[in-house]
Amino acid sequence: MDTKKVGFIGLGNMGFPMASNLLKAGYTVYGVDINKMNEKRFAEIGGNIGFTPATLPSEVNLIFTSLPTPPIVESVYLGNEGLVENGKTSLTLVDLSTVSPELNKTIAKAALQNGTQYLGAPVSGSVTGAEAASLSIMVGGDKETYDFALPYLKAIGKNIFHVGEDHGVGTVVKLINNLMAGIHTQAVAEALSIADAAGLDHEVVYEIVNVSSGQSDVFRRNYKNFIAKDEYYKGAFTTELLLKDLKLANYVSNSFETKLPLGKVLVDYFESNIKGYEDKDMSTAYLMLAEQKVEPAK
Repeated sequence: MDTKKVGFIGLGNMGFPMASNLLKAGYTVYGVDINKMNEKRFAEIGGNIGFTPATLPSEVNLIFTSLPTPPIVESVYLGNEGLVENGKTSLTLVDLSTVSPELNKTIAKAALQNGTQYLGAPVSGSVTGAEAASLSIMVGGDKETYDFALPYLKAIGKNIFHVGEDHGVGTVVKLINNLMAGIHTQAVAEALSIADAAGLDHEVVYEIVNVSSGQSDVFRRNYKNFIAKDEYYKGAFTTELLLKDLKLANYVSNSFETKLPLGKVLVDYFESNIKGYEDKDMSTAYLMLAEQKVEPAK
């Protein structure tokens, strides 16, 4: 089979630019999305459409998936009309979504029983990273399968790591990363709420903290790209997705019988305050506090 043919399921905020970069790298890409407008947009830049998870495996030898929630991932892979049921021995499946390590292992077991290879390969870097093909990709699975998939992964990411043979271990690292990103996001929100109460200019606070020990990439991202512009709608990583990953991090921690004191509190806080912010960028954690009308100092 032509190794230049690649399938991509999930042409949303992250998936569309990743699939686009595969096209730019010279691959023939077959795109699938439940939203037919996304498929139409993909066809307009040279992608092939008109397939389903059941029919796509007969066209390609590698399929990427980039999907929003674990139930959707499970359905696409393990449903009667899914990838595993309709896979073949020459097929490699690579899930770029963030799910639980257990789901990675369950899919891998079912795929291998069908003679199909699988990698759990969650990504980090937001839409800007997807557009620039500079994503970090944390891969769990068989090393030989990883080596086969590496040229394709290099078309969508810059920092690519084979974390281990366990199909869920890359996801563990991704959840560690997103737990830290969530805590940093809340730290930015609370820090700027203090600045508001004290009547301090955000830009002054940012300039000082950015060259001091409180600096973080999340502060730079959330402040410069969203808070300073008072624009929260274009962020690829929504508050709802952050909460999903924080819950998964807590779930994984509990499975290892470890404790996440801040992680648990943060999940409870977001669950209680997320209404109205679900589809906006995670930096709206600042608005959750700022819109409580803290009066500036006089």
